Amino acid sequence: MQIILASTSSYRRDLLARLQLPFTQLAPAFEELPPGSLPADELVLHNTLGKAHSVYAEHRDACVIASDQLAVCQETVLGKPHTVEAACRQLRELSGQRVTFLTGLALISAERQLSDVIPFDVCFRELSETDIRNYVSRDMPMDCAGSFKSESLGISLFERMQGDDPTALIGLPLIRLSTWLKPLKDG
Repeated sequence: MQIILASTSSYRRDLLARLQLPFTQLAPAFEELPPGSLPADELVLHNTLGKAHSVYAEHRDACVIASDQLAVCQETVLGKPHTVEAACRQLRELSGQRVTFLTGLALISAERQLSDVIPFDVCFRELSETDIRNYVSRDMPMDCAGSFKSESLGISLFERMQGDDPTALIGLPLIRLSTWLKPLKDG
C-alpha cells in the first residue's frame, strides 16, 4: 500500500524517513483554521484531520499520514515567527516558561482511521538577550512555532523536557505512528 505524507514540511519528511518505509509527500488542499477559532487541542486535531482527509479524498488506495502542531504558553497559542525580530521577541516571552506542544497525528486508509493529539512540554531556562540573539542567529528558527529547533542548538535553551515521544516536539510523533504502521510493515 502506498504511504502518503500529507505535508510539505521538510521536518516531517525527515522524521518519516527514519522509519525506512517508502512514501511520497503531497501538499494537502486544506485551509487550516486559525488559532483562537477552537480550543487548542480541538484545533490541532481539526487541522490534522482536515489535511489527512483532503489528500485521502484524491488517493483512496493509499495510507495517508498527516500532522499539525500548536505550541501553547499560558493559554497563548504560539505561531511561527517568520522574522528574526519576531523570533527574538517570542523567545523573550518564553524565557523561564513552560510551553506545551500539541501535535496532532492522523492515519487514514480504507481499513483504518486513527487520530490523536500527543502533548510534549518544554521548560525554558531563563534566557538573556545575548542567549536569545546568539541562538536565533545560529539556528535561524523562523519556520518553527516557539522559535527553536529542539533537534539542533535549540536544546540548549531548555531546563527540561517532559513527554512520551520527543519526535512529537519536532512535528511527527514516530512512537505512536510506528505502532499504527506496524500492520503495514508486517503485512
